Amino acid sequence: MATDTQLDAELARRLIDMALSGGAESAEVHMSSKRGLTAESRAGELESMKTARDWGYALRVIKGRRAGLSYSTSREDFSRVVSSALNAADFTGEDPFLRLPDNLPAGACPEIFDPVVAGISSGDAYALAREMEAAALGADKRIKRARSATASFHCREVLIMNTNGFSGSYRSTSAAAQIMAVAEEGGESQMGWDFMGGAFLPDISFGGVGRGAAGKALKLLGSRRITPMKAPVVLDSAVAAEFLDVFASMLSAESVQKGKSLLGGRLGQQVISKNLSIIDDGMLPHAMGSAPFDDEGVPTSGKTLIEAGVLKGYMHNTYTAAKGDYGTRASTGNAVKPSLAAFPSVGPLNFYLSAAGGGQPLKTEGLFALAGRGLYILEAMGMHTINAVTGEFSIGVSGLLIEQGRPSHPVKEAVISGNLLDFFGNVEAVGEDLRFYGSTGSPSILIGPTDISA
Repeated sequence: MATDTQLDAELARRLIDMALSGGAESAEVHMSSKRGLTAESRAGELESMKTARDWGYALRVIKGRRAGLSYSTSREDFSRVVSSALNAADFTGEDPFLRLPDNLPAGACPEIFDPVVAGISSGDAYALAREMEAAALGADKRIKRARSATASFHCREVLIMNTNGFSGSYRSTSAAAQIMAVAEEGGESQMGWDFMGGAFLPDISFGGVGRGAAGKALKLLGSRRITPMKAPVVLDSAVAAEFLDVFASMLSAESVQKGKSLLGGRLGQQVISKNLSIIDDGMLPHAMGSAPFDDEGVPTSGKTLIEAGVLKGYMHNTYTAAKGDYGTRASTGNAVKPSLAAFPSVGPLNFYLSAAGGGQPLKTEGLFALAGRGLYILEAMGMHTINAVTGEFSIGVSGLLIEQGRPSHPVKEAVISGNLLDFFGNVEAVGEDLRFYGSTGSPSILIGPTDISA
């Protein structure tokens, strides 16, 4: 993944100097270089090989309590970028909470750069995708085909500089494997998906991902409907992580301040089970969401947002921190820029569930034993329909019936429903299989009696 796009601190300084000369009171440059390589295998042959390369910079200015932003992917375009940002500030409304963060020194950069990932060849990328597909197809004769057997590799470099004296840069890498395996028997077809990602190549077992997807598809063969019941459910780690994504939105100060969070105004209250904590940590080594500082240059850190079920805080960027308590709160280092064209918003870094209160994480078999009779959920459909404001949900699920503390026959076309806070308030035990799906991670969890319809 060689590239000729490099970060340019001299250009960043020039942009800031020109912005100040043009009337800005403060200015910030966000510059990034990204390159990626994705290989897909199908039937043992190369299906596609995609490369991507992006370089660009954005200038954000504050002028008379008004913000302006402009960006470009061309070094020669810097004069237009400055004038566009300054002009944009003239046509926005005044906002007393606009500011850039104070210059706080970042800690040591976590281990997030793997030169092997940064320099991987197209041949090696394809070989890993093929290994994953072969592992899925070789798991059982009932696995007839695999879809989207993709191996992806990315390298990112970031430079941030502002008029408060901050200037910093870092490099990070990420690698990911994902595949959909298809199992067939007796005219029935079932699919299973698996994923694994990390900053370093050894973090991923490509063969393990293939076998994991095949295993899920095989477990669902012979699925049948069940009668409605109210019973415990065990969420597979992938399904639990999907639910957790909704909590990321609810714990954003941006959502709280807009009145779009079920957790608004509930600091210090118990909001979910005392058996759970929710953590966001931008300093985890080898993690895909880690960085020494956020997209405004604020140092990242580990923070427990919900501790033993009690809401301790929200995720903030500099703007929401200033707006939330008349300037007395500090950013939590959760500023994210979805693109160069966007102002910083609020988002998680490495966001995950953890056992709390001294609880001992259990093996999956232990969760089944505690459930007694219930449902082990391997897949969920319609997660995007969960209402983050009211918490109400009703989603389709499939998995395995649990009887006498052990998995029994597979289940199809079931539906679970309830309120998200009540659902997570009823967590009885946590698994030991914490796994990240991108920047969101969760172990398997056991949830008490839940409405299950068919």
